[in-house]
Amino acid sequence: MSDEAPVEAVAAVDGPVVVAVDGSAGSDHALEWALTAARLRNAPLRVVHVRQYAMPLADGPYMPTIDHRSDADPVVDRVRAALEGRTDLPPLTVEVVEGTAGRDIPRLGDGARLLVLGSRGRGGFTSLLLGSNGLACARDAACPVVVVRPDEGLTPGAGPRVVLGLDALSPHDDTIGFAFAEAALRGAALRVVCAYPGPVLVYTATGDFVTSAEADAATAAQYTELAGEQLAPFQERYPKVRVEREVLPGDAAGILVEASREAELVVVGRHQHRKPLGRLMGSVTNAVLLHAQGAVAVVPPEPR
Repeated sequence: MSDEAPVEAVAAVDGPVVVAVDGSAGSDHALEWALTAARLRNAPLRVVHVRQYAMPLADGPYMPTIDHRSDADPVVDRVRAALEGRTDLPPLTVEVVEGTAGRDIPRLGDGARLLVLGSRGRGGFTSLLLGSNGLACARDAACPVVVVRPDEGLTPGAGPRVVLGLDALSPHDDTIGFAFAEAALRGAALRVVCAYPGPVLVYTATGDFVTSAEADAATAAQYTELAGEQLAPFQERYPKVRVEREVLPGDAAGILVEASREAELVVVGRHQHRKPLGRLMGSVTNAVLLHAQGAVAVVPPEPR
């Protein structure tokens, strides 16, 4: 049996782009990213604020509760003010969902083609790059999730570029297809990064491990062949997408984080596993979410 967690709901190829907002600067960036994504896809945009209030219990902790005293919502007012007078808007709705952010924001991906949110909300420590709601969405949502960060740390490159983290030993066609489609929509080059464990070590007769250029070259050739086989069908489907393929030794997460500095978007798969205390994403996906610059898309595996 596979240890991948089942996906209970399926993303819709013709559904809306959904963006979660909370009045923070991070959600403002997410809103702008989602507007562009909706326009590129000729899709409607659903702007949602999951509203949660808290009241203290007798013993000190807080429990979520809903305040029905007013229909006014400052987060929604902020969104409407930001969009007022703009002529480049896709069909959109702005709404409030009452509930718990960590539970209900991932559910917004049910029936959506894309779920977008900022890297940091109003709560938690502002020095952290990704909040708990972002991790919950990337782990649990049924559709691809894009976590957006401000682009101040990006290095201008020769042109727009999408980066795909390709796992040559365990590829997901849906992740590869998403990256090619996104590059085609944006008129961007697709940089495919495939990492292999290296440098390759061999065991000698004296009982030592030493690096071997020959073994390293053989491993690189094997991964290059695998990557070529996996990419070929998508290159035929998207002939206008310029592909830059790199097979590199080293840590995949570190290579992707470095590549993110010159990318509009980094695309990784959600290699999800069940653990005794719940579901956890693969270490590479988790590290990229925590440390990459710019926007990161996490694509779930196809439901079984």
